[in-house]
Amino acid sequence: MTDTTAPSDASTDYRCGYIAIVGRPNVGKSTLMNVLVGAKVSITSRKAQTTRHRITGIQTIENTQYVYIDTPGFQTRHSNALNKTLNRTVTTTLTAADVILYVIEAGTFGPADKQVMALLPANVPCILVMNKSDRNKDKSVLMPFAREVASQHNFAAVVPVSAKQRFQLDQLQEEIRKLLPNNPPMFDEDDITDRSEKFLASEIVREKVFRFVGEELPYTSTVLIEKFEQEGDLRRVFAAILVERDGHKAMVIGNKGARLKEISTQARLDMERLFGGPVYLEIWVKVKSGWADNEAGLRAYGYE
Repeated sequence: MTDTTAPSDASTDYRCGYIAIVGRPNVGKSTLMNVLVGAKVSITSRKAQTTRHRITGIQTIENTQYVYIDTPGFQTRHSNALNKTLNRTVTTTLTAADVILYVIEAGTFGPADKQVMALLPANVPCILVMNKSDRNKDKSVLMPFAREVASQHNFAAVVPVSAKQRFQLDQLQEEIRKLLPNNPPMFDEDDITDRSEKFLASEIVREKVFRFVGEELPYTSTVLIEKFEQEGDLRRVFAAILVERDGHKAMVIGNKGARLKEISTQARLDMERLFGGPVYLEIWVKVKSGWADNEAGLRAYGYE
């Protein structure tokens, strides 16, 4: 899906770099990246801990290539092997980035936000992004709130946005471009991610599991693509949803298989939109307890 060969005629004024998007869970990091990239490359749901991997989204505009990195929300509630791995992903991404977008929800700044702020390295330029600013009806309190948060770190810029309403995203990208290094592009201009279609398929199925099962299902449930085949435009995808208990399996399947059918239908439609072709999708549910609490299990299912 990706060719990292840079064009030879890149302008000397070309800017390209990695932009890490960080924040506590559920501040809209994945939605922000998807809107900036113009495609759904990172899954979203209301359930905390939806993003579990380092997801790269690529946008090329004229003489700038933005390489966004969506990170898991920094975890403070549980200390199992999965959450330790997720937090390690966040901290390593921060130090490797050229620019950091520190995302908070406009009008809200709690202990979880402060914990993420404490991770921000002093030597990487950081932009304070106040997302969901359209929800704040009293605009007079927004600037004092922004000043209070901005006083706690040396931010290069402060930009209120609304990812869903696409409010001030052009201004955000202008601020990002100022901070990007002069580099040639790392990806082809049509690339939107460096992740494989197989990986994207597993993420789409996992999103639908979270959306349709909701809070009933523990966050440790995951999806494994057991086979991914392509013949012409047709993709054949065979996916296993892994849950920890038989009771969880029943939740995913639903009454007479209705919930699993809905998950499959919606996941297939999303894959067809993203891949630009027909998809045959087959899903089943397996019980696999304890995988999220040991390093070997995490590596087996693709966690860094």
